[in-house]
Amino acid sequence: MESATDEQLSLHDDTATDESRDPASILEKELVLVSNRQPYQHSYAEDGSVEIDRPAGGLTAALDPVLRRTGGTWIAWGDGEADGEVTDDDGTVRMPPEEESYTLKRIWLSDEEVSGYYYGYSNRVLWPLSHGGLWKPEYNDRHWARYQQVNERFAAAAAEYATEESMVWFQDYHFALAPRRLRDAVDDAFVMHFWHIPWPGWETFRTCPQRQELLDGLLANDLLGFHIDRYCENFLDCVDECLDDAFVDRDGGEVRYDGRTTTVRAFPMGVDADEIRTASEAADESFWREFQREYGIAPGTRTVVGVDRLDYTKGIVDRLDALERLWTTDTEWRGEFTYVQKANESRSLIPEYRDLQQNVEDAVERINERFGTDDWQPIVYIDDWLSEEELAGLYRHGDAMIVSAIRDGMNLTAKEYVAAQTGDPGVLVLSDQTGAHEELGDHAISINPLQTDDFATAITSALTMDDADRRDRMETLRQRVEANDLTTWMTDVFETARRLQRDE
Repeated sequence: MESATDEQLSLHDDTATDESRDPASILEKELVLVSNRQPYQHSYAEDGSVEIDRPAGGLTAALDPVLRRTGGTWIAWGDGEADGEVTDDDGTVRMPPEEESYTLKRIWLSDEEVSGYYYGYSNRVLWPLSHGGLWKPEYNDRHWARYQQVNERFAAAAAEYATEESMVWFQDYHFALAPRRLRDAVDDAFVMHFWHIPWPGWETFRTCPQRQELLDGLLANDLLGFHIDRYCENFLDCVDECLDDAFVDRDGGEVRYDGRTTTVRAFPMGVDADEIRTASEAADESFWREFQREYGIAPGTRTVVGVDRLDYTKGIVDRLDALERLWTTDTEWRGEFTYVQKANESRSLIPEYRDLQQNVEDAVERINERFGTDDWQPIVYIDDWLSEEELAGLYRHGDAMIVSAIRDGMNLTAKEYVAAQTGDPGVLVLSDQTGAHEELGDHAISINPLQTDDFATAITSALTMDDADRRDRMETLRQRVEANDLTTWMTDVFETARRLQRDE
């Protein structure tokens, strides 16, 4: 299979032009983008007026300027409280408000649809299944029916705008069935899909009762993208084992099925390194002193950072266990560093997520009560919203960052930390179970998050690393993150799609 690295080298040689770094310049067809999350959300201000929440970062922020330049349509769930007030009878509104250069088509979901499609099948079946069964999927016929129903609705919306001159791009595991539904209505459009989480091995995937329907839906795409080659290989294995009438070309990374060829490729996703670097540079020493004062971080102590959604795949409890082990066995570290955990509440309507949040908070309280003093709190737990600059400043001033995911498709937080190292650089402690480890692992400190003693030793290694080694490692990591940023990722996807369309 052609590797993503080989593709990227062709885009980053000395002859590369500025245009080759502009994703919008590569698109030859109008883009119809389908995602669960919308780029803009409307809400009510305190005075009752309607205000707009703009994309704060990540994929939505990166794709917004592409659609601004090329036009097209963005289809997403309209979950803002005032979204309906600003849309027309078809659920559309021109965006952004200052330019009105593309159409945002909002899909209205009932409480039952959100419960079944999003909280049910997407996040209680596909999420745990794709993450290797860390949490047992909960198969429920009602949730499956809602998932099918909502995929039909998004596909029908895409079919309203898609023509043979369109490129339809589905995002993530929420829409595994939608490409097939779209293909039944509009056969000539170029259809592609990016799966942002891992794809499991066959022994895990075979337990899914709807495995054939899921694969059939995804194989309606012309191009199917994953973060790393291993997920591509897992997907091809599943197709080979599950679908008797599919021909799998492993060397070419292609599947011939139902009269169509689906190309399967790895595109390691990056971050907006330039934007993060700018925010980090603004977070100077005065910012850090104020941040320490606000959150009770003892002045003069070193800082270890963790930034995570409260998800069981992130290994937060295992991380706290390693820290507790370190402070228990190596008492000289007490009072020497503070661990700052920035946590974002996630999917709190699912009982297992509420349990995780409680387990994390209980562990933080226990550790602080056990080791804390009048002058030093071992763990500072932050669940406040942080601005882009505040988050970049936390990264920048962290002497080390711990990413201990038990399974993660990529983990962009690790890359954000690297991009923010504009001052005296820190050390990245990185789980070998993340997709990011493929790119960054050889210059980070690798851990298996379930090996508590070794994990504690790795934290010590990060805090005692020789200055020259620390700077050399981070410089290499920073070069990689900047060379393979979010723009590179989009450019690689669009360039591959363009080549495939020209080869048709």
